[in-house]
Amino acid sequence: MFRNARIKLTLWYLLIIMLVSFLFSIGVYKILTREVERFARIQRFRIERGFGENHVILPPNLDSDFVSETKARIAATLSTIDFVILIISGALGYFLAGKTLLPIKSMLDEQNRFITDASHELRTPLTALKSSMEVFLRAKNSSISEANLLVKESIEEVDHLTSLSNALLQLSQYQKPDSIVKMDTISIAEILKEVVIKLSPLAKEKKLIINKDIKDFQVRGNKLSLSDLFVILLDNAIKYTKKGSVAVSTETKDGFVNILVKDTGIGIAEKDTSHIFDRFYRADESRSEANVFGYGLGLSIAKRIVDIHRGKISVESKVGEGSTFMVSLPSDFS
Repeated sequence: MFRNARIKLTLWYLLIIMLVSFLFSIGVYKILTREVERFARIQRFRIERGFGENHVILPPNLDSDFVSETKARIAATLSTIDFVILIISGALGYFLAGKTLLPIKSMLDEQNRFITDASHELRTPLTALKSSMEVFLRAKNSSISEANLLVKESIEEVDHLTSLSNALLQLSQYQKPDSIVKMDTISIAEILKEVVIKLSPLAKEKKLIINKDIKDFQVRGNKLSLSDLFVILLDNAIKYTKKGSVAVSTETKDGFVNILVKDTGIGIAEKDTSHIFDRFYRADESRSEANVFGYGLGLSIAKRIVDIHRGKISVESKVGEGSTFMVSLPSDFS
């Protein structure tokens, strides 16, 4: 598909370039031949006048032969130049067409992967929901307790679907290539304190302590987006920590405001750290220990929010010891 599109775009480039080159060659040819004819007339006049009283008329075909031969050489030279332009333009046009279509190809590939991954994730809870209902309907003597259990399980699957659809909508919102996020000067401390208050009940439920070392720094950003970012990071830290504490701190270094979210949870294996920001990626071996439900979209959303703010996000982790996520946002956003 893209190879054909690239060839077609190259041909359009060639058509435009060769049309311009052809028109330019015609103009140059007319100007040069006109100058050659004028030069021939001037030379003829000077030669005839130079004989003085012995005025001699030169053969008329002498000028025409010279002019015809010069015109032919000019036409041949311009044709050669046009041919060279055609060859060079073809190569450069094909290269330029590839560069032009590459962002479109990347966007469509990303869209196709998104649709494929989303379809796969949606199919799993729907299949489970359908199977449980079919089993219940086939049973001859189903009790009220079994019906209640089916309803309960069905509600859980619907909740999973709702969670997935909300995450997909949130991810698609941040992945729009033409999305414009309004940036303001905001307080990092204010956002983090609001996020900590919001997630304190979850930490309290797991008997975890949230340690705060939050200094106030100003950055250019979108308050709602950054709030989503830190909710994702702190929520993950709490969910994947069985006991111990979670810490949130800020610092400034080399023109960046660094926000660190540290936990004493199960950690992430080294082989997984390079993939955790990929969409739908889940480090199943270690994450299954925490018995946490998820679709692997949170960190993908977090990465996209950081990219929109022209920042960086990284992680340091050891299995069994915990993880530290660091978000670096430029303090002078322009």
